[in-house]
Amino acid sequence: MKPKKRNSRLITIGLGGTILIIAAFLVASALRDSISYFHSPTELAEKKPSSTKKLSLGGMVKDGSIKRGEGLKVRFEVTDFENTVIVEYDKVLPDLFREGQGVVAEGTLNENGVFIATRILAKHDETYMPPQVTRALKRQT
Repeated sequence: MKPKKRNSRLITIGLGGTILIIAAFLVASALRDSISYFHSPTELAEKKPSSTKKLSLGGMVKDGSIKRGEGLKVRFEVTDFENTVIVEYDKVLPDLFREGQGVVAEGTLNENGVFIATRILAKHDETYMPPQVTRALKRQT
């Protein structure tokens, strides 16, 4: 093989490898920004995450805690029977959302410790509860 042809192959392989590394880095950084980690109320109380970090909060809607405000605004408490987090939400709640039921709220925790939800997921039948909520509740008992 001639030296010139060999050098062009090495350059092509090196360039291809560099492009793959850059693509992998871009995918990893995009995924890191969109991942939402699940936490129980006790974990939020212990860790105090940053107010810019997207989170998923799971637990049970505390009985007697739902307070409706103007328009669609609602404020309620999510508990794991050890700690409680106040959640505020200003969109339409799922039909199956109610007190004493399992819920997962996605959003951020503000500087006052209030969880500002951007999405609420309620269990969809009598036996379903998100697996993360089940595990967190079992750890607490």
